[in-house]
Amino acid sequence: MLYAIISTDITDSLALRREARPAHLARLEALTSEGRLLLAGPHPAVDNDDPGSAGFTGSLVVAEFGSLAIAQAWADADPYVAAGVYAQVLVKPFKKVLP
Repeated sequence: MLYAIISTDITDSLALRREARPAHLARLEALTSEGRLLLAGPHPAVDNDDPGSAGFTGSLVVAEFGSLAIAQAWADADPYVAAGVYAQVLVKPFKKVLP
């Protein structure tokens, strides 16, 4: 089943994001290579693809996992969690309808 992992950043998270980004992306690449990643990306803090120093307010990952517990464990092990980037991480079942 698909699960949405909706994360909210702490204030001024950009420096922490930059430091943990390579490890964070490596995990997403692993999901991609396994054919389990539907989409992933950050939420810019301003209305621009490149928010510069404004940074990001959170992230969204939609991927396939065997259960909610497995998805939650995967989210809990994110390098951004370990680095203190996220203030909150919510994991919810997701049903893709379109396209």
